[in-house]
Amino acid sequence: MNLNLENKVAVLAAATDGLGLATAKQLLAEGAKVAICGRDEKRNAAVHVELSKLADEKNFLVFSCDVTNHAQITQFVSAAVEKFSQIDIVVTNAGGPPTGTFETIALEMYDKGFQLTLMSVVYLVQAALPHLKKSEAPSILTITSTAAKEPIPNLFMSNVIRPAVIGLTKTLSQELGVYGIRVNSILPGWTATDRTIYLLNNRAEKLNSTYEVCEKEVVKNIPLKRMGTPQEFANVVVFLVSPAASYVSGLMMQVDGGAYMGLI
Repeated sequence: MNLNLENKVAVLAAATDGLGLATAKQLLAEGAKVAICGRDEKRNAAVHVELSKLADEKNFLVFSCDVTNHAQITQFVSAAVEKFSQIDIVVTNAGGPPTGTFETIALEMYDKGFQLTLMSVVYLVQAALPHLKKSEAPSILTITSTAAKEPIPNLFMSNVIRPAVIGLTKTLSQELGVYGIRVNSILPGWTATDRTIYLLNNRAEKLNSTYEVCEKEVVKNIPLKRMGTPQEFANVVVFLVSPAASYVSGLMMQVDGGAYMGLI
């Protein structure tokens, strides 16, 4: 199936590892050009080398940027436009907010979680919107979590703030449709990434258990009886942002092996 992504330009936030990087690689494989950002300059340099083995350097940009910094996000978008002259796709992403429960999370962490999880999306979409309006096939996709629909133990902050991203996504799909801009959200469940390893180790420590025990506990509640892979996640993202999904907008899609048990 031809996804018609040749020469489309995708801007991806926080995409120098995990799900974001897998998505960037798949977009490159489909013929798109990508601009990605990350705040760790050493990691950015390593990813630049990694991507240069997959694609010509004229087809990608790796930019140092903190997604919670409005000015830096604006600079990131400007750098992408300067190099590629257009933006067709925006994929928002950020590291997970602080872990813990209502009783353990300090008040000052609320603002940090809000900036990281919600405002990073606002900053990127706001900066890219004028360019998306010029695209023939514009698309925005927000990466959030199944926590937006079903609370996850010890992820209080995620459970509280991620639903706001869903609200933003759905509202944008209504408001921006007049420009032909599609807006969707993808909600990954348990996926084999460094973030998942961190979360399960954190859970094991709190429960005085082991990583292996916590992993088995998670997997047993997934109908497919395994975690997903970053590549499986990337395959779904790339389809949703592509012209092949040209009549899909306002969608909240779980990629969780069937773990979410709700009907809506």
